[in-house]
Amino acid sequence: MSQDVTPEAEAIWVTQEAYDRLQAELEHLSGALRDDIKSKIAAARDEGDLSENGGYHAAREEQGKNEARIRQLEDRLRRAQIGEKPADDGHVGEGMKVTIRFQGDTDTETFLLGSRELLTMDSAVDLDVYSPTSPLGEAISGKSVGDSASYQTPTGATITVEIVDAVPF
Repeated sequence: MSQDVTPEAEAIWVTQEAYDRLQAELEHLSGALRDDIKSKIAAARDEGDLSENGGYHAAREEQGKNEARIRQLEDRLRRAQIGEKPADDGHVGEGMKVTIRFQGDTDTETFLLGSRELLTMDSAVDLDVYSPTSPLGEAISGKSVGDSASYQTPTGATITVEIVDAVPF
């Protein structure tokens, strides 16, 4: 279960590489792909009766999804705050892959502290993403490997975690 609880107005920290990747995706979606979808819609319209034209309806659905992704990318690029890759010094901050252990448990959990945009679209990385402004993110930000931190859940429970590892993503 991924948790990216970034409010819409909040800045999104990304590396230059992630920003460039998002910009390239936006250019593709708003250029060549948008034109291709318009051509599919026009060709399907030329076939006649739109009420029973599966190709037309599929192209319109594809157009809707493409336009939604364009709006999402424009918003994220507008809010992007480009930063350097974090130092590999064991301090927790945005852009770090963090491993924690919940107090009283032997299992660990690893996640990315930052935004989903830091994950590459073509990678097979399957990491949960936590916002630095989430209760857990705020509790561990600035801490170091070996430190403990506590945070309160929305239900009011207090949870303590130990930072086991923190490396740049």
